[in-house]
Amino acid sequence: MGYVVLHLDKSPDNEVPMTAHIARTKMPPNAIPELTYLNEELVEFSEGVADRTEAINHRLEHAGLTRKIGTNQVRVIRVMLTGTQEDMQRIVQEGRLKAWCTDNLAWLRKTFGAENVVSAVLHMDEATPHIHAAVVPIVTGERRKIRKKTDEPNKRKYCTKSTARPRLCADDVMSRIKLKEYQDTYAAAMAKYGLQRGIDGSKARHVTTQEFYRNTIARQQNLQDNIGELLRIEEEKRKAVEYATKQEQTARAELHRTATELNAVKGELKTERLKNSAAEVGTTILDGIGSMIGTSKVKRQEQEIIQLRQEVFARDETIEILQTKIQTIQADHSREQTVMQTRHVAEKTDLTKRHKKEVSLLKTALSKAVKWFPYFREMIRMENVCHKIGFDDEQTATLIKGQPLEYSGELYSEEHDCKFTVKRVTAQITPDPTDKRKLQLNIDKIPFNEWCKNQFTTLQRIINQRQIVRKGFKL
Repeated sequence: MGYVVLHLDKSPDNEVPMTAHIARTKMPPNAIPELTYLNEELVEFSEGVADRTEAINHRLEHAGLTRKIGTNQVRVIRVMLTGTQEDMQRIVQEGRLKAWCTDNLAWLRKTFGAENVVSAVLHMDEATPHIHAAVVPIVTGERRKIRKKTDEPNKRKYCTKSTARPRLCADDVMSRIKLKEYQDTYAAAMAKYGLQRGIDGSKARHVTTQEFYRNTIARQQNLQDNIGELLRIEEEKRKAVEYATKQEQTARAELHRTATELNAVKGELKTERLKNSAAEVGTTILDGIGSMIGTSKVKRQEQEIIQLRQEVFARDETIEILQTKIQTIQADHSREQTVMQTRHVAEKTDLTKRHKKEVSLLKTALSKAVKWFPYFREMIRMENVCHKIGFDDEQTATLIKGQPLEYSGELYSEEHDCKFTVKRVTAQITPDPTDKRKLQLNIDKIPFNEWCKNQFTTLQRIINQRQIVRKGFKL
């Protein structure tokens, strides 16, 4: 069993901003513009009165006040009436919202006087249906005014005024005893809707509209900051991946160059080995010849052979150094590839988790939207219906808002598989009178299916008449 919500507030002198908020001439951030057409003014204004602010001034001018209204006097009391969100949604789904509004209006007039309740507006475009009422605190009854001090200490002499004379006094309406009485009587009036009085003496505090908007803006700013930080981190990761890719390309180029040098060295090594074999054979021959001839030419050739052997030895050492360098580069490359693969797997896992979280948040938001807004599913269904019939996106948006649309063109009936050419018809989406939880499309205030049936019947009758005329000519 939920609780009633009744909040009374003395307003400042200027009521124009509050009137703009209630009349939705200035749309608040927590309101849904597509549902504003469901809002309803419950109190009819007097002749010549255009809005809530004028209604307040009209009541003050015609209340019969004899005293001039002071600049610091409260001219109107704002009253907000609703209940726990889940219970208000239940009342809407049960089709009892109209009766709830009637009982609220009856309680307001009985409590504050019918003439003092100058405005009451039902808001259906926010999360919880509620009523904003404006009460002008015109009262009658005894009023005491301090005249002068008496001779006795702590004693004052008072002058009693007429009890029948109307006067503007918000303090009488907002006294502590009466505020408690309002909570009791309002809870009693709302009991039949499954709502009960809140805890007497509770420390809970009402959050004003300004505080609510201020907190909402602060949360949005924090969200923007978090998004900016996430984008910054994502950019850093992207740059790190690009740097690692460049490092990999550089390492591959170095490895290719080293492999080319190694192949060249291997070719030279093979040539030197052949030369070495030939030199050994030549040395043997020269040794034989030298032993037989012992000329200076043979000695000179021996020295050249020794020099060639030294050069071959130096090349062998160079080859070993190059092979060691190649192994080091290959090990570094393998290690970098392992690090990059690990980082890539971690980033992929992080993106997958983030995607799942975002999908979960979207599902939760969609579930709440369906729960909080009774017409949410119906509005989606009506969008598909409008597109099938032949309306474009802009025309469909106008219809979804509940606004009338003048249309000329073709309308398609899926039931009859036929297009009807129309000129200057009026289309509008309204609640289904047989089921308040559904919406229906009307053409010239006739449900679309019924309108199509009438058009199809008329078309068949015209075709039949033409066939009869043709047969008559043949005869």
